[in-house]
Amino acid sequence: MNIKLRLTILSFLQFFVWGAWLITMANFWFGTKHWDGTQFGAVFGTMGIAAIFMPTITGIIADRWINAERIYAILHVLYGATLFLLPHAESPNSFFYIMLLAMCFYMPTISLCNSISYNVLKNNNLDVVKDFPPIRVWGTVGFIVAMIITNLTGNKATEGQFYIAGAVAILLGVYAITLPKCPPQNLIDKNAPLAEQLGLNAFKLFGNYKMALF
Repeated sequence: MNIKLRLTILSFLQFFVWGAWLITMANFWFGTKHWDGTQFGAVFGTMGIAAIFMPTITGIIADRWINAERIYAILHVLYGATLFLLPHAESPNSFFYIMLLAMCFYMPTISLCNSISYNVLKNNNLDVVKDFPPIRVWGTVGFIVAMIITNLTGNKATEGQFYIAGAVAILLGVYAITLPKCPPQNLIDKNAPLAEQLGLNAFKLFGNYKMALF
């Protein structure tokens, strides 16, 4: 199979497993569970919480110890398995913590998906700047297709939306294993200060007025 087509499928599925429930979850929360609106808002905060630290942790692991495509696959299988648990939450609090766990598995896969794509394109002598955007746009298409499927199958207010996302996420994990290998590159010196290893040096960018304003 053409390598760009394989990466297109990767991008499509990456956002499919998010779009299947992200927009329609409110129907399940309010229409089926009849839970409180304030607590529903907190559930969306799980994405931000997970995004603060999980990409850094998985990035260090992928840089030093485990192939990027393997940790990507593991995270998606765990994400899918966690989504299967969500409908069984008996209270908003338990739903929150299960969702937080799911987001800890999912959020770092977004950056890993990009890293894998960049790595594979470069190793195949392709132009990342030219060839990646047409691949990435299919992620948006995947998100939209997932929403359509969830709605047309009558699952926008049922636990089915999480089962759809969970099943495809596990399928994506299996698919990721078949991708070209992306071995650790050891770009970060193991003797580097902890702040550098955690990527905290990036905060120096705020010293630039335009970056701080952005």
